[in-house]
Amino acid sequence: MSKSSSSKISETSTIDINDLFLTFETQSEPVHALSDINLKVDAGDFVSLIGPSGCGKTTLLRVIADLEKPTSGTITIEGKSPHQARLDKLYGYVFQTPALLPWRNIESNIHLPLEMSGYSKSEQKKLSQEYLSLVSLSGFEKKYPWQLSGGMQQRVSIARALSFNPDMLLMDEPFGALDEITRDRLNEELLRLWEKTQKTVVFVTHSIPEAVFLSTKIVVMSARPGKIIDVIETNFPKDRNLDIRESKEFLKVSQIVREGLKEGHNDGS
Repeated sequence: MSKSSSSKISETSTIDINDLFLTFETQSEPVHALSDINLKVDAGDFVSLIGPSGCGKTTLLRVIADLEKPTSGTITIEGKSPHQARLDKLYGYVFQTPALLPWRNIESNIHLPLEMSGYSKSEQKKLSQEYLSLVSLSGFEKKYPWQLSGGMQQRVSIARALSFNPDMLLMDEPFGALDEITRDRLNEELLRLWEKTQKTVVFVTHSIPEAVFLSTKIVVMSARPGKIIDVIETNFPKDRNLDIRESKEFLKVSQIVREGLKEGHNDGS
């Protein structure tokens, strides 16, 4: 395990963010959401954003996804603007809730982004089968969202986000509403999925154990205005399972994250 400065930006990184600020203008007073963000995400990284509620984790993810515009600073994704990256479908986005269309069966829900991108029906069928298999949901193609558990619905959402084979997966606290047992199982499944697909993942979470278990890098953010307090790198084996959470190294990293969150809370108070 090592620690690296958030201000060191690699020329070869997949995501480069430099001196980024974001302020929301409101009728009463400006809301300073993000302040002086400098971050690099390399190809194949699994990066978790963690911090107190309201610190700007989701806002930062939305800036990467071209769903929010920074007030100042620069951000590039594979050398492109977020807007161009979105047009080029460089990323898939997984929301906090599965956001599946209830009138479409599971197969048709996965077809939706493929339909919009002009894939043929045969390609849609092939890709939906491939990615449902990848998230262990083969045989559920004709079910409707209401017939699946919350965890299964979120796996469908992940399959949909991967269906057009983007380079990156952006995930906004996708397991936050699930019970602990289901969340643990999906954490293990997501780790296997990341290892198999080699995607770059940016993942928002409030959970220290989740962040430490999943990540190659943990970005610790302060209370609003959101700043990066630290970037903590881990070197856990890719084939790890939940038992690693009892190891000394895991507990050591968790404590560093916890101390960073405490520092960030004090900075924002």
